[in-house]
Amino acid sequence: MSKIRKLKPDTPSRRYMSISSFDEIIASKPERKLTVALRKTGGRNNLGRITSRRRGGGHKRRYRIIDFKRNKFDVQGNIISIEYDPNRSSRIALVEYADKERRYILAPDGIKVGDSIVSSIVNTIPFKVGNNTCMKNIPEGLSIHNIELKPLKGAQLARSAGTYARIMAKENGMVTIKLPSGEVRMVHENCQATIGVVGNKNNENIKIGKAGRSRWLGRRPKVRGVAMNPVDHPHGGGEGKTSGGRHPVSPWGTPAKGYKTRKKSKPSNRFIVKRRK
Repeated sequence: MSKIRKLKPDTPSRRYMSISSFDEIIASKPERKLTVALRKTGGRNNLGRITSRRRGGGHKRRYRIIDFKRNKFDVQGNIISIEYDPNRSSRIALVEYADKERRYILAPDGIKVGDSIVSSIVNTIPFKVGNNTCMKNIPEGLSIHNIELKPLKGAQLARSAGTYARIMAKENGMVTIKLPSGEVRMVHENCQATIGVVGNKNNENIKIGKAGRSRWLGRRPKVRGVAMNPVDHPHGGGEGKTSGGRHPVSPWGTPAKGYKTRKKSKPSNRFIVKRRK
């Protein structure tokens, strides 16, 4: 697990700044065939208008193609490197399979170079970190990540650093899992999941330290609504330091604190046992 490194306070911004030690990183460059160009939008759509606020700038990146489907079944693979991925909070692992094909997977916590992994939906596999199988084959109480919502679609849940879900129960072809958000929901038993916890757990403890470092990550400043004009935000305008004068809302008038925005008629509502807080 990557450690957090405190910096010497050479400047005011470095006094509380911390960075990852990158101890577990083996390769300095990615596998070129498993990357594609990543074009930036700056949060703009095809008309050039900002549709996602607070995006823009940032260091140039290449996208690493991650195997979220884990559909190379019953072929043993060996971890040949642990690498940094600028597009996600977790580390990625380069796997070389017996037929010499290489793929990237999310690096689970505790996995090392030289370890072997396998994925199977038919045969039983050892319940060790990094192995992937259907949830009907995984015992209750085990930590899992990289979870599918639909069989063979590819993983969508529990993919960021340090996250995991837990299998609570199995009944009538459905598996009940508790997600990192606290939500308890049912998923089809044939959906795949990877055993273990996503690595780089300490990512949440890193302190950015200065505004410029956020800009390197492509994040632009956040402006408070009360600092804007009435034309820009419902909280805007007023004489002096007026702080809104109404309940907190988004720029489009949606209540901002505790208001439920999920549709009542969403088909997947019937699979949610307990909503997230």
